[in-house]
Amino acid sequence: MYSPRYLGRSICAGLSSNEHSPQVVKFKMALFWKRLFCDRSLLLGLKDHNVTNCFRTSRLLSARTRLVWCQHFSTSQARQGLGQRIKLGVRWANAKYEHFLQQRFPRFYSLYSTFLNGFRLLLQDAKEVRKIKTRMLSNNTDHWDLPYREMEKLRRFRRDMIKAIPLLVISIPPFANYVVFLLMYLFPRHFLIQHFWTPQQLVEFQTVYHSLRAQSHRPVLDALMQAAPSVKDSHLRSRLRELCEKVQSGGHPLVSEVHALRSLFAGSNLELKSLYAGHMKQLCSLLFLTSYVPSPLVARRLHSHAVELMHLDRALAHLDLHRLSDAEIKQACYTRGVNAHSLSSSQCREWLVQWLRFSIQLKESETSLYLHSMVLLTTNYPPLHHH
Repeated sequence: MYSPRYLGRSICAGLSSNEHSPQVVKFKMALFWKRLFCDRSLLLGLKDHNVTNCFRTSRLLSARTRLVWCQHFSTSQARQGLGQRIKLGVRWANAKYEHFLQQRFPRFYSLYSTFLNGFRLLLQDAKEVRKIKTRMLSNNTDHWDLPYREMEKLRRFRRDMIKAIPLLVISIPPFANYVVFLLMYLFPRHFLIQHFWTPQQLVEFQTVYHSLRAQSHRPVLDALMQAAPSVKDSHLRSRLRELCEKVQSGGHPLVSEVHALRSLFAGSNLELKSLYAGHMKQLCSLLFLTSYVPSPLVARRLHSHAVELMHLDRALAHLDLHRLSDAEIKQACYTRGVNAHSLSSSQCREWLVQWLRFSIQLKESETSLYLHSMVLLTTNYPPLHHH
């Protein structure tokens, strides 16, 4: 680039007559090279033509000028400017790429944008869950003392990770990720979590899941009818039969009618741990739990999930329902057994009010009644007079 001879002439041009000795020139050139290569601000902050002008001017040797340059082009400012230019370049390239996909491959662009937004939502949820966990540890807060939204965030994130982690493990071997991507593309309902569903897929897939869940309603009612003769109290036995017949004939029971059977589901043959394996298997379908485990473990899982929902109901009862969005209301109804996408927002809010009025009065020992009520109070809702 620049020879030492040329630099020597440039430096000598700014020297006085008594400073033309070779020793002075050599010292000034050494000082110049040290200043240039030891101060990274000149290398990072200045453009090429500015560096060229610095080579050709004798003002660099002035202490005042060097101080001005150091104050103007600090290392932090240079790094910040370089990082900002890189960010702008990446954004520009990404915008060009998305525009190209949107114009040439609109279907692939829809999938691409859905996956990109899904990853952003997943990372955002992971950060929120980490903050909640950290706050719980620092404040020594119990899980059941959290607000409703935080408790629901932890529950849904845990279920999503249970579904996503096996898929990540499968993709570890070389080239297995291409097979995983193919499965995710062909079977999004089975291999993707809700973060990567489109709004249309969310409605479609939840409707499919509810139809699979609704297939257990009739077997659960039949199991209750079969258990009715074993009830010793004739009054409770007749009420149980009347309630099951009302639901089977298309009627929607009142909350008071279900509450009248509380003693029947606690400490009798209808207690959770006393149910038959086939009966508990049908209850697992209500919560989307696998039933291919030993019966004692099935009863324990049903009890723990029912208790979790009961605590969520109590947290939701402390929160004003008007503060929840329509999407949150529909999700809460869907979690508790209602096909929320077939109902209006007002119908969902009305049902949730009735459900909370019923749920908050139950004890943790009455989880069997809670689970059976997900059939009794949802099968025929809304009642016929709502249509």
